[in-house]
Amino acid sequence: ILSIWGWGSLGIVLFLITFGPFVIFYLTFYILCFVGGGLVVTLLFGKTNSEKYLEQCEHSFLPPTSTGVPKCLEEMKREARTIKIDRRLTGANIIDEPLQQVIQFSLRDYVQYWYYTLSDDESFLLEIRQTLQNALIQFATRSKEIDWQPYFTTRIVDDFGTHLRVFRKAQQKITEKDDQAKGTAEDLVDTFFEVEVEMEKDVCRDLVCTSPKDEEGFLRDLCEVLLYLLLPPGDFQNKIMRYFVREILARGILLPLINQLSDPDYINQYVIWMIRDSNCNYEAFMNIIKLSDNIGELEAVRDKAAEELQYLRSLDTAGDDINTIKNQINSLLFVKKVCDSRIQRLQSGKEINTVKLAANFGKLCTVPLDSILVDNVALQFFMDYMQQTGGQAHLFFWMTVEGYRVTAQQQLEVLLSRQRDGKHQTNQTKGLLRAAAVGIYEQYLSEKASPRVTVDDYLVAKLADTLNHEDPTPEIFDDIQRKVYELMLRDERFYPSFRQNALYVRMLAELDMLKDPSFRGSDDGDGESFNGSPTGSINLSLDDLSNVSSDDSVQLHAYISDTGVCNDHGKTYALYAITVHRRNLNSEEMWKTYRRYSDFHDFHMRITEQFESLSSILKLPGKKTFNNMDRDFLEKRKKDLNAYLQLLLAPEMMKASPALAHYVYDFLENKAYSKGKGDFARKMDTFVNPLRNSMRNVSNAVKSLPDSLAEGMTKMSDNMGKMSERLGQDIKQSFFKVPPLIPKTDADPEHRRVAAQLDDNVDDNIPLRVMLLLMDEVFDLKERNQWLRRNIKNLLQQLIRATYGDTINRKIVDHVDWMTSPEQVADSVKRFRDAFWPNGILAETVPCRDKSIRMRTRVAGKTKLLAIMPDELKHIIGAETTRKGILRVFEMFQHNQLNRRMVYVFLEGFLETLFPQYKFRDLFNRLHSRSKQMQKYKQKLQTTQAPSLQKR
Repeated sequence: ILSIWGWGSLGIVLFLITFGPFVIFYLTFYILCFVGGGLVVTLLFGKTNSEKYLEQCEHSFLPPTSTGVPKCLEEMKREARTIKIDRRLTGANIIDEPLQQVIQFSLRDYVQYWYYTLSDDESFLLEIRQTLQNALIQFATRSKEIDWQPYFTTRIVDDFGTHLRVFRKAQQKITEKDDQAKGTAEDLVDTFFEVEVEMEKDVCRDLVCTSPKDEEGFLRDLCEVLLYLLLPPGDFQNKIMRYFVREILARGILLPLINQLSDPDYINQYVIWMIRDSNCNYEAFMNIIKLSDNIGELEAVRDKAAEELQYLRSLDTAGDDINTIKNQINSLLFVKKVCDSRIQRLQSGKEINTVKLAANFGKLCTVPLDSILVDNVALQFFMDYMQQTGGQAHLFFWMTVEGYRVTAQQQLEVLLSRQRDGKHQTNQTKGLLRAAAVGIYEQYLSEKASPRVTVDDYLVAKLADTLNHEDPTPEIFDDIQRKVYELMLRDERFYPSFRQNALYVRMLAELDMLKDPSFRGSDDGDGESFNGSPTGSINLSLDDLSNVSSDDSVQLHAYISDTGVCNDHGKTYALYAITVHRRNLNSEEMWKTYRRYSDFHDFHMRITEQFESLSSILKLPGKKTFNNMDRDFLEKRKKDLNAYLQLLLAPEMMKASPALAHYVYDFLENKAYSKGKGDFARKMDTFVNPLRNSMRNVSNAVKSLPDSLAEGMTKMSDNMGKMSERLGQDIKQSFFKVPPLIPKTDADPEHRRVAAQLDDNVDDNIPLRVMLLLMDEVFDLKERNQWLRRNIKNLLQQLIRATYGDTINRKIVDHVDWMTSPEQVADSVKRFRDAFWPNGILAETVPCRDKSIRMRTRVAGKTKLLAIMPDELKHIIGAETTRKGILRVFEMFQHNQLNRRMVYVFLEGFLETLFPQYKFRDLFNRLHSRSKQMQKYKQKLQTTQAPSLQKR
């Protein structure tokens, strides 16, 4: 190592001594000069050679300059040529004119405002206009080739009914959940789409209806498909043009339109506008307040009532107006109190169900058994109860005998008429009546009968002897029927226990005779009732007359003290003030109630129907309608009506008909009179009463005897011989409900679309199909007694055939043709134009309405819907069922996501009808394939199918 360091040091010393100390700098300078000179020489040489090479390439490979570029520049500098556009679109000038305005406004407000900032060339705008027109021409041509009647008369009804079914099943699922998990709108929406995928199987629209981003993507894809079908291939291949048109359609037209149609507040306003001719009445309004479970609605009504109260109290008035203002203040105070009571009960979590409250705390009205047996709605509840207690045989026997009496009376009438015509069939008719009577005896009274009616043996023996030795008469079963009636009336197992059962409370609710105890006072028991008279005052001491017994200690006296003429919405009618005195052993009370002549007319028809003996005693003076309103006429009518009241309230009359007191008390009670059946309903009584309807159908068949006596006898034997057996079996099969041993599956009709369960045996009559479909889903009649449901169906069939027949069907077809006529299409386009561009100016975004206004609109909409329901419908299916059905439909429209789903369903059905040759159903399934609910459903199917596959 020393030798290496030594020799190295010696070399450095000798180098410095030889060349000097600056040799390192000189060496570095010489190297830099050498490298720099080499780079300069290389650069100059390469540049010269490169220029020479490029010059050679330019002359050798590039062609000479073309003359097209100068010509193109000259063409661009010239003025753009005018593009001619044909303004014809649909072939109908009345449609083309407003449609062209819609196109012009759309281009102006959605394209021109930004395009002119980029260019002044209008050729692009003209091309877009031409593209839109081509699409509209294709659309119009396609629409003319389609028969729209099946879509408007069947498809839309099916879609609406299925949507309502899904909503109803979702509500049922929510109510079955725990109290902690029910009640929120989010739960209802999620449950709705769960039910939808269970019913539709292959599609669910939850993402499109709940996610704005997915909804926009869906509309873009749909618009692009439509442009592919409607545009010429050349225009569709132009991506820029296609994307512009797609965005205009998706975000500028369809999305705002869907937003508006699915807004619950817009739907509520539209409902009010549609039934604007109907007047809101007090009873419907108070029913809505008492049934409301939305605190927002109640608070909005209460605040508005408080605002009106403050205004009325600030008025400085005197004279006659002071009484009117006091009455208004009293009415508003009552409404405010009801709202406060309802809000308090909702916030406290107490029971709000009217039926349950009335069952536990309410004063229940007494409905006589004879009234129950002749009322269609009440009879079904009594039948259900008799089935539970094992007494159904007694009720079935009573009904069968009642039907036998009706048929026998009609057969004897036929016999008498034929005898007058010289035709004798006495033996044959008696033989047929005996066969029917023996059939009833064998089915209910013989030793082999099962179940057997238990009555006194001597009555059964007497009946058997009569059947063997005497000719049967319509009254042959009267003694036994009377005993069976007394047994049902007095046996503690039957009618007395039925009055203590929950079914009785539900029956009262359906008959609209149930009073809500939660609004008759506080929880401490202080009673309060609202006076329904036109004065609007609140009577704090008047008790409910319907609960007053007909004891001799209570004396009732009434007379008309004053008359007047009222004008209500352009209709003039007479009003009678009735002063009522009630005396008992301890007190005496007096009040006034107000009734119209139509109320007297309805009351008279009601009591003469229930008590036939009164029809020959009581005569209502005058006619229901009259035009003379002078004072002399009213005084004469007052005198006649006073005489009517005195005769009605006579003690002898009350003692002769004890049940009459209930109807009289209800008429004279200080409240708004609840009318019974209207004239139309009374004309329909033969249809509404299911028992007599069934028997009349049999007798009518017998009446239409053919000329051939042998053929006639055969037909009569077939109809009469099996009459009682058919009726008894029909009733039994309708009411003996066998509980299902397995849970419902997807094969159950409730898990399919509504149209999938239409009865093939029903006539292909559009009105009947639509009415049955809507009544089943709106009022949920499938859960009701099958006997009632079948008779409602028969009622509708007979009404349509007997009254209108094919006329209604023709009217519906004509209405669809009218809707699709050029005049109506033009009117729809004009309305669309005026809605988006009023006075030719783009409509501003509608400001969001205040929550209280939206809530009051909801209350007004429900009140309107409930007020237009005819009383005849309540008598057919029940008042409570009617209210629940109407409120269910209204509640369905109060959810934006669910409304969007219905709009998209209608849109999909429209496109499937418009383009039947294309597989739009498969396309929609693919567009909705990203649904989360669909994925959950498929996973659920896989988990349920896996065990069955393993067993195999």
